Amino acid sequence: MDTLESFKKIKNNINKVIVGKEKSIELLLVTLLAEGHILLEDVPGVGKTLLAKSLARSIGGTFKRVQFTPDLLPADITGFNVYNQQTNAFNFKEGPIVTNVLLADEINRTIPRTQASLLESMQEQQITIDGETIVLPKPFLVIATQNPIELEGTYPLPEAQLDRFLIKTDIGYPQKEEEIYILERFQKEEPLNELSQVIEPEAVIQLQELRKDIEITKQLKEYIINIISETRTHPKLDYGASPRASIALMKASQAYAMLRKREYVLPDDVKELAVPVLSHRLVLAQASRLRDDKLKAVDIIKEIIDNTQVPVQK
Repeated sequence: MDTLESFKKIKNNINKVIVGKEKSIELLLVTLLAEGHILLEDVPGVGKTLLAKSLARSIGGTFKRVQFTPDLLPADITGFNVYNQQTNAFNFKEGPIVTNVLLADEINRTIPRTQASLLESMQEQQITIDGETIVLPKPFLVIATQNPIELEGTYPLPEAQLDRFLIKTDIGYPQKEEEIYILERFQKEEPLNELSQVIEPEAVIQLQELRKDIEITKQLKEYIINIISETRTHPKLDYGASPRASIALMKASQAYAMLRKREYVLPDDVKELAVPVLSHRLVLAQASRLRDDKLKAVDIIKEIIDNTQVPVQK
């Protein structure tokens, strides 16, 4: 399988709808390859939903969207058993979680109990209903969105939930030339309606398996651990990254190398992915926030990267 050609097909197809935003599309593909999930934090109207739908159509997978609201219940996402009087048995009515690509729109607008209903599916790709385990289809990807501006009526995602996301990123506003092109493209038609499948879901699963074979040396694994360890002892952080973060950074680096048609990971791959993989997993110390209200986890990660010795490739 020509992996680079497959990526180009997906990327070019998404670009028929999403103008520019190469970095966001690339991080989405990294997430898909690494069998993870992605959190898009950005203002409304920048294309988060279009990006999710475009990916689902490109890989020929099923797509479902859940608009998270305060009255949403866990069963509204996972599904529930319904008693059938004719058969005297319970029949499972599947929820929107049973899909290939799930858009969890404004995930921070629902109560913590409903947010937690995604934990098992995101980590183990399965759900448990009344003691029965139901395996979710593959590939399985959750694309969650949240608005960083409107905080009224929201429920911030707990650390355990944030830790389930492989990557957190934004999309951002388009450049002037890009926005003019967007107006021209959407003037007479809806590009998403014309979007077709360019790869089979089974091919995506094969690519995910190939990602596991991307070489990452022991020195690079130690480099990842050194970065993670620094987050756990940094004086400006209350909580550092977990072992799950170490695994996430390794998998993401493998996927990033694969996108560049390499069979091995470089230190630059780890550096490139450190911020989107780690920034949402760190908790700033309260004293640090009081001293510097502009301090962000991103700044600390960049500082750690600058101060961590890069392994010499032999």
